[in-house]
Amino acid sequence: MREIVLDTETTGLETSQGHRVIEIGCLELYNRTPTGARYHTYLNPQRDVPEEAQRVSNLSTEFLRDKPLFADVVDEFLAFIGDSPLVIHNAEFDIKFLNMELSKADRPVLQSGRAVDTVLMARRKFPGSPASLDALCRRFNISLDERKSKGHGAMLDVELLAQVYLELLGGKQPGLELLAKTSSPVGAAKLRKAAQTRPVPLAPRLSDEERARHDALIERLGAGAIWKKS
Repeated sequence: MREIVLDTETTGLETSQGHRVIEIGCLELYNRTPTGARYHTYLNPQRDVPEEAQRVSNLSTEFLRDKPLFADVVDEFLAFIGDSPLVIHNAEFDIKFLNMELSKADRPVLQSGRAVDTVLMARRKFPGSPASLDALCRRFNISLDERKSKGHGAMLDVELLAQVYLELLGGKQPGLELLAKTSSPVGAAKLRKAAQTRPVPLAPRLSDEERARHDALIERLGAGAIWKKS
């Protein structure tokens, strides 16, 4: 199963006040294992970034001025996420902003039903406890050092969220340490294959005596035994 962990940064909290998306980060999971495939872009919001939003994202109006418009990258973004489920922390917020941008670009909006909201997952699993990304990272002993030094960022946040998501599902999966090690399609394909193939085959579970009894049973069943049919 393919899933996309997704995060956005925006100029503010309300689309109704003219706020826009300024960064998108996506990370691919395949059978709950990070493949290393990712999509990341900064965006020119065609408006100023308020000081409060800049303190959160560390993205200034000047930095974003020469970045692409959402309409310039929308097809690339949609091709990456495909029809996969979207793992998002506080999904309603990100879906609302992405759908506003998609509508402006004359593209179909995202259906809320395809979102897996890790806030809701955390509240169900730990009722009454804080469900912010920082709080969940602390709960699962996931390092926040980079976030403390660099602040919020869509790509950093999806890497943290991928780890939180897998912990919420019951524990880390093999390959999680490969989050930041490869982003090429070839590398992603190799990791997908590794996620599906056992490096060492399981040892036979039948004894010689059990095999002999099985063979004898098939012989007694005669030509009608399904094991004899091609």
